[in-house]
Amino acid sequence: MAFSIVDLYREVLPKTNCRDCGLATCLAFAGMVISEKLELRTCPHLPPELVEKVQRELDEQHSKGKWTKKDPAQDALEWAKERAASISLKDLPQRIGGTLKRQGDTVFLEVPYFSGTVRIQEGGITKEDGSPLNHWEQVFLYNHVAMGGCREPEGKWKGLEQIPNTVSKVKSMRDGVEEPLIQRFRGRPHELLSAGTALGGLNVKERYPSADVALFFRVLPMVHVLLLYWDEEEGERFDARVKVLFDANITEHLDIESMIFLSERLRQLLCGAAC
Repeated sequence: MAFSIVDLYREVLPKTNCRDCGLATCLAFAGMVISEKLELRTCPHLPPELVEKVQRELDEQHSKGKWTKKDPAQDALEWAKERAASISLKDLPQRIGGTLKRQGDTVFLEVPYFSGTVRIQEGGITKEDGSPLNHWEQVFLYNHVAMGGCREPEGKWKGLEQIPNTVSKVKSMRDGVEEPLIQRFRGRPHELLSAGTALGGLNVKERYPSADVALFFRVLPMVHVLLLYWDEEEGERFDARVKVLFDANITEHLDIESMIFLSERLRQLLCGAAC
């Protein structure tokens, strides 16, 4: 059987509200077991044989996602993997760039990514040393594999608001990317320039002289981003400002959600632990 919170409370737990599990009530404990996968043995008042039997059923229930709290990052990753599942590895160099390589029996695509590379293979996408990327990073990379448009970047730039159907995402860009960058680098444009060049960004200020910092990122062979930063002007009424711009052909290679994930990852890499 599949246990609901009420089922577990009524049929298994002692209903004493003793708080020995660290929670205020047995019902609260049941909720944590069902939705957050807290182990049943955390309750010290259940017979071991009962714990073993019920935990097996709970593990099976959790493996099917029954009543568990959803992990949006994991859900998005599974969806992105499904989108990319039908794409043949040998077709990817022409679609997204990179070089097919072999290591023993493993064939993988090595793709430039910021200042390093990633490996795309049937088992997943990893950093060049085999270590994992974070969930959201994998999401936009899998979506890039799935879309894989053929049009090369053309060096013309668009803000998110200039791309169709992005109205609901402009606030996400402002709150999750632009404002944190402003807070981190206000009054310190030299630190932004240093962080950006360390990440593989090219200083292109000569092309954008009005900006205090202008960084071009060749994130992936087909995915290019321009970051412009204007620092606050002392004595003036101009606050610091950041603009993330995408190549005009970005929608050939990333969907809108993935543009946000990429921008958030860029912010994380520039800020480090600071924002």
